[in-house]
Amino acid sequence: MYFSLNESGITADMLLDFTKGTPVNMPQTPITAYGISIDSRTAKKGDAFLALRGENFDGHKFIAAAEKAGCVLAIAEYVPEGCTLPCILVDNTKDALGYIARDYKRMFRTISVAVTGSVGKTTTKQFIYAVLDTKYKTNVTKGNFNNEIGLPLTLFGLNASHEAQLLEMGMNHKGEIAYLSRLAEPNIAVITNIGSAHLENLGSREGIRDAKMEITEGMSRGGILILNADEPLLADVKAEGISKIYIGIENENSLYHAKNIRIFDDHMLFDIRLHDGTVMADVRVNVIGRHNIYNALTASVCGILLGIPEKKIRAGLLNFTPADMRQSITEKDGITIIEDCYNASPESMRAGLDVLCHTAKTKNLRPVAVLGDMRELGEASAAAHYGVGERVAKADIAHLITFGKDAALIAKGAITSGMSKEHITVIEDTEDAEKAAQTVKNMIKTGDAVLFKASRAVAIERIIRLI
Repeated sequence: MYFSLNESGITADMLLDFTKGTPVNMPQTPITAYGISIDSRTAKKGDAFLALRGENFDGHKFIAAAEKAGCVLAIAEYVPEGCTLPCILVDNTKDALGYIARDYKRMFRTISVAVTGSVGKTTTKQFIYAVLDTKYKTNVTKGNFNNEIGLPLTLFGLNASHEAQLLEMGMNHKGEIAYLSRLAEPNIAVITNIGSAHLENLGSREGIRDAKMEITEGMSRGGILILNADEPLLADVKAEGISKIYIGIENENSLYHAKNIRIFDDHMLFDIRLHDGTVMADVRVNVIGRHNIYNALTASVCGILLGIPEKKIRAGLLNFTPADMRQSITEKDGITIIEDCYNASPESMRAGLDVLCHTAKTKNLRPVAVLGDMRELGEASAAAHYGVGERVAKADIAHLITFGKDAALIAKGAITSGMSKEHITVIEDTEDAEKAAQTVKNMIKTGDAVLFKASRAVAIERIIRLI
């Protein structure tokens, strides 16, 4: 993994200052690095190599390979025997990565926007990016670079041309968002919602809420926090010195309110009542699903707060492109495939089923749901899967196919709620993708709309590639 730095690079003296490290093997002549690498296989000439350590790897073993690739120095916890490469010794290289990224970011005067939440982080980020980029050159989180390694690497993508940075923050445990926020120091932060993902680690939805609220840890007084007014757990949360802005659909008391929602075959229109009571009418997004109204509303508010003209906000929303494996709708051999395979929770499962039903109804197709395991739900897992099955039965899905042992409870919930066993297929083996794909192929036909949704660990997209 390699990320280039700005044109002037970063000197060894600056890295020593950022990390408070100790120099070893340093020459008398100055050293400047023009990139940061954490993988010797992709390291480039002129890079600084940062030797990370994990449970199953030790980057220190590859310092020699990094030197051979042309790296000018290493940041390490120890100097391997025989190493002649200039090194900066630190107590913990993962912490050093964060310190370097934070202080590197401070070299630029950019607006910083950060997004977290249980569901829809990436899609909301993509909507915000589409709006911000109409006025500001924006450095944005790519893919899933939203953790303690990925976010610092994203910050290294900053250069003098950037006027804004847009960062996604993911988490599994308490304290992780706080750490990321202190690196990013956001001017504007967004919490999309509070769901059920990570119940296994955080114990309750209140615990998830508190972990998401850590996004304010790195914010200065006067920062702005955008919250979902339709989520009771976010009502009246404490954020000292931070301005809270509530947006919503159901809660008409929200400062920015989406109303008059109209859903068509492949797009939606809605109105936004602004903070001053005026209305921004007939806002269009070229995706469907009520959840995307929240995403587009959040992006619009970010645009308004950052002085982007209405015309550009509208144009940005129209330019929105969903990330890979998130509600991608394509057609193959007469079958409409809704690929939403990046992650899954009870909340996102319900949103996916809504999109499936709407697509099937408007296009006169038979709705089929292929639903896999939802992970990291802890003790709530059984009830959550069962509840999704109840929703499937109420949604009048023509055929349900479950994928995984946990997902078998979706089938049970559907049967208990009145869905016929004849319209349900259970696949518990997630290892044999070819066999699963053949089973799915036998159940679907031309004229079907098929939703594929499961947690990332299940890799349900393997089935799509094989049908």
